[in-house]
Amino acid sequence: MRILLTNDDGIHAPGFAVLEEIARELSGDVWVCAPSEEQSGAGHSLTLNQPVRLRRLGERRFAVTGTPTDSVMLALRTVLKDLKPDLILSGVNRGANLGDDITYSGTVSAAMEGALAGIRSIALSQVLDREGAHDAFDAARRWGANVLRPMLEMDFAERMLVNVNFPPRAATDVKGIRVVRQGFHDYSRGSVVEGRDPRGLTYYWFGLHAIEHTNDHDTDLEAIADGYIAVTPLRPELTHESSLGTLRERFAAGE
Repeated sequence: MRILLTNDDGIHAPGFAVLEEIARELSGDVWVCAPSEEQSGAGHSLTLNQPVRLRRLGERRFAVTGTPTDSVMLALRTVLKDLKPDLILSGVNRGANLGDDITYSGTVSAAMEGALAGIRSIALSQVLDREGAHDAFDAARRWGANVLRPMLEMDFAERMLVNVNFPPRAATDVKGIRVVRQGFHDYSRGSVVEGRDPRGLTYYWFGLHAIEHTNDHDTDLEAIADGYIAVTPLRPELTHESSLGTLRERFAAGE
């Protein structure tokens, strides 16, 4: 089984080293093509207004001066042009990708790009323990391969990807695995910090304040809060089906 690895925290991120450990438990044919620098929050963006460079760092190991989506596209069209991977793994992200976080996530978007290319694709993220009481990636490292194995032989629906989040606790304290739907955060988006640079010019820095949310039942948010690994099947198709009829009636009335 040929596995392609990527992420959005950058090729040198600690979580990416954990992903490599997980992948090598599953296969000896592992390829790496990931951003050379951190691209958190890049979403599904593609670099169009400047060239992207591909640098070989070693055998089956490449860095890209671009986004997670750039990395997957270059891997499939250049690095692995004649060697289609059987599986794409993206992560392990340093921090959660839960609820509507996935719309910003480069980690999830890299897996989405793989799914659009018809390849089994899975995103993995480690929710952080703010108190730092244990190895931050302990749950992902110890549970990762076991979470992935049941999905390796199953049939994925067309353009489906899977989003996996590990709870912020030691591996021995993880209660198990739940397959759940995507939740939704009940909070306004992050803060904007204003400052001045050494030349006196104003700049703005986007930040995230503490998250407040209500855990709907059977969601990724609830699973993590309860100490479980959250496994959520996703698809890039965003049509709100129940509104199609209403909109068609509205436009038909104006003809």
